[in-house]
Amino acid sequence: MIPPPPRGQRRRKVVQRAVVMTPNGLTLLNLFCGLYAIILAIKGEFMKAPTFIVLGGIADVLDGRVARATGTGSRFGEELDSLVDAISFGLAPALIMYLELPNRGTLEWLLTFIFTACAVMRLARFNVEQAGRKKTHFHGLPSPAAGLTLASYYWFSQTPLYNQTVILFTDSKTLSDLPWPTILRGLMAVLAALMLSDVPYPTVPSVGFKNLRQIIGTIVVAGCVTLLFVRREEFIFPAMLAYVLWGAGKWAILGFLGRSGRPDEIFWDGKMERSIERRTTPLRAAGAVGPPSSDGTATASRDESRDERPSREERQSLERREQRREPRGEDQRGTRRRRRRRGGRGGSSSGGGPAAPPSSQAPNPPPKPGTPPPPPPTSSDSST
Repeated sequence: MIPPPPRGQRRRKVVQRAVVMTPNGLTLLNLFCGLYAIILAIKGEFMKAPTFIVLGGIADVLDGRVARATGTGSRFGEELDSLVDAISFGLAPALIMYLELPNRGTLEWLLTFIFTACAVMRLARFNVEQAGRKKTHFHGLPSPAAGLTLASYYWFSQTPLYNQTVILFTDSKTLSDLPWPTILRGLMAVLAALMLSDVPYPTVPSVGFKNLRQIIGTIVVAGCVTLLFVRREEFIFPAMLAYVLWGAGKWAILGFLGRSGRPDEIFWDGKMERSIERRTTPLRAAGAVGPPSSDGTATASRDESRDERPSREERQSLERREQRREPRGEDQRGTRRRRRRRGGRGGSSSGGGPAAPPSSQAPNPPPKPGTPPPPPPTSSDSST
């Protein structure tokens, strides 16, 4: 009979299992919030439905951070998170908007399908390109931001800011006087297109007090959380709309001015610069990459007409090739010792240079006095 494990070991296994299940539990909480928001929207309770979309967004932010903090991230968790986001931030917001719009018809149903399909494809692309990696930007509009923009409109439409704010350069026209049903239809189409676009969007700012960037990020995150609890109806929809316009506007303006061609140039920081410098140092030693330019990017020395950095596969191949060709440190010193030992064999005991190779012919005796010197040897390789 196998004895049971000690009590302390059993407790550690239970704790480890609980730590592994915590990120997945938050992901399933996100799924619960998305499904319940759909049920509330079908019942016509449009003031309660956005609450669960927001709670699902909070759970979506926490599950990834908890997985990275505890080292329990896995491929299963990445796939589960994307499947849940397709419901919570794709289907649920589109259905809420569909039920809110008056005079629903074929166009509204098609917009609901298009928005959901774009959210699903955007999440599939995210799994292939960016899931599980540390990132400074999102490739395309994130689906949680698009879903929160749609779901929080009804909250904003019930606030004094919406009903009493006068639009500039108009005859006392307020925001509520705008043709919002038409605007929302166009907004759904624009959000769907941005999710599949190449427009880079910034990630959540890093929190801390180590440098100025982290301090500003901490202030921004703290302010958003405070407004979320104090003025969520008046804050979320304008904030999400500003996020959508900020990413697209910055990408369009900098691209039009010719100051940026890649997302890492739009959202550049010192950490990324140091990372690229650390990766390209061995490549510059091998002659594959030139010195960094003024903006921190590495220039190609073998192909000056090329304006892109080496791809990830090329960098890895060059690094492996350089490591095989040029040993360093202790391995290099050991190689030199072995070469000296092999070169010293067969030499004199005084430790001189390598012994001369044995000759196949005996050395000529010294000529006798009074005899003429022998003629020089002729050879086909000798030059006259």
